[in-house]
Amino acid sequence: MKRVKTGIPGMDEILHGGFPKRNVILLAGGPGTGKSIFGMQFLWAGVSQFNEPGIYVALEEHPVQVRINMQQFGWDIRPYEEAGMFAVVDGFTGGVGEAAKREKYVVRSPDDVQSLIDVLRAAIRDVNAERVVIDSVTTLYLTKPVVARNTVMLLKRVLSGTGCTSILVSQVSVTDRGFGGPGVEHAADGIIRLDLEEVKGELKRSLIVWKMRGTAHSMKRHPFEITNEGIIVYPDKTVSY
Repeated sequence: MKRVKTGIPGMDEILHGGFPKRNVILLAGGPGTGKSIFGMQFLWAGVSQFNEPGIYVALEEHPVQVRINMQQFGWDIRPYEEAGMFAVVDGFTGGVGEAAKREKYVVRSPDDVQSLIDVLRAAIRDVNAERVVIDSVTTLYLTKPVVARNTVMLLKRVLSGTGCTSILVSQVSVTDRGFGGPGVEHAADGIIRLDLEEVKGELKRSLIVWKMRGTAHSMKRHPFEITNEGIIVYPDKTVSY
């Protein structure tokens, strides 16, 4: 089986070598758990370490802010954009504002899934993308939960069909133990849950791979940290709450 290395220290050990190629992974977690950083680091590792072009679909933040956020970890994505190896799809601004007018890939109707898919297809084709992160997929069906499964299945067909290995960021509330809804959970090939829990008056980060189609993986909950250089996972340590 072909695998796609995450490039996140410690994560590939937990996955026994990386994500199976073409898998669509649901990355679920509450606010502040590090979901966006995980996705950005996956894309950065792709272009900087493995020569694998990538796309970041920004549905909740301005593309300019996305680049600033990546830069804070030392991930300067602009040279890769200029080289045609990386693209940010703007699904946030709707093309409104001066900065938005300079973006190459703009979804004019961010709440129209078909419009998003059309722009995403063009971006995948242009950069020959192998990795895609959609942050967050929850935005697409927040007000219409009944269409959640159909939305994810539509994205899955496009992403897997073009050969991409993808992360769909899924938001859940702090108290929710799920992953974003039954339809969404069943549509995904893999599920990774990130958590931020209070333990003896201190917040602790951990993650667990709930499922991953096509590969064995660690069944344990592992601690991780967010450092100045991104996420570090500790595969030889476990956490219990």
